[in-house]
Amino acid sequence: MSAFIPWGSQPLAEWAEKYAHGKFIELDGLQTHYLEKGEGQPVILIHGFYFDNHMWDKNIDALAEHFKVYAIDLWGFGGSTREMLDYSYPLYARQLQLFMDALAIPRAHLVGQSMGGGTIVQFAINHPQRANKLVLVDPAVLPNKLPLMGKIANLPGVGEFLFGINTNFMRRLTLGNTFIYNKAIITDEFFDTVIRFQKVEGTTEILLDVLRRQFFHTLEAEARQLGEMELPVLITPGRHSAGVPIALSQRLHTILQGSQLEIFEQAGHCPNIESPDKFNHLALEFLTA
Repeated sequence: MSAFIPWGSQPLAEWAEKYAHGKFIELDGLQTHYLEKGEGQPVILIHGFYFDNHMWDKNIDALAEHFKVYAIDLWGFGGSTREMLDYSYPLYARQLQLFMDALAIPRAHLVGQSMGGGTIVQFAINHPQRANKLVLVDPAVLPNKLPLMGKIANLPGVGEFLFGINTNFMRRLTLGNTFIYNKAIITDEFFDTVIRFQKVEGTTEILLDVLRRQFFHTLEAEARQLGEMELPVLITPGRHSAGVPIALSQRLHTILQGSQLEIFEQAGHCPNIESPDKFNHLALEFLTA
């Protein structure tokens, strides 16, 4: 059995060289790691909190059969920079804008899960001419209470202690309590793949900082603005989501008049992971229409 590697112990450069198999680009002097697959119209995938680009492992190949797909790691996650920044939806919307500018992408379909969904809502309000169609996967947009694990991690000192313990217990418990409804999905291989980036120095501190800023559910006004625009929107929540209760996605659907709502009955906060075949079919049907 290999020795346990402590959380937040690995230099980003060394860890990224070993595990980040995409490309790197500097935006505003900050490193962004991203995957790029396929040909055609651009589709950009934005992961949610607690994950990185591996959130899309079951989706990117299917989408890349029809589109040029990019999956970026937001700052603080994956193979991207680990600096203490003013983490917020405006910051991540700017990262997306800089990314599109750098790669000369004038306009793209945007797919975002949870915090990634909020990011693309913010981006679409800031740059409506650059957003084509939006897929909001259990989006963190409307006012909402923190789930239990979020409340615990938010306690000063408690989050640092619990997520500083060098076992897999807290992170695996958080995956099951907050993100994944079907616990059978959380195999050792799945856990190692999606949580591996949290071994990088500074990651735990950034995760707690992002969580404690409590910006995930602050976009009601922006959602209402988006509802007045003519952007096509697909909303794909999980019936059993602990992160964003289903009622909030249903309410968002009423705000975004003309949006399409597809509820995943046997999924939690990450329906693209738990029901990938259904998600890929719906996303492709929506994006190619």
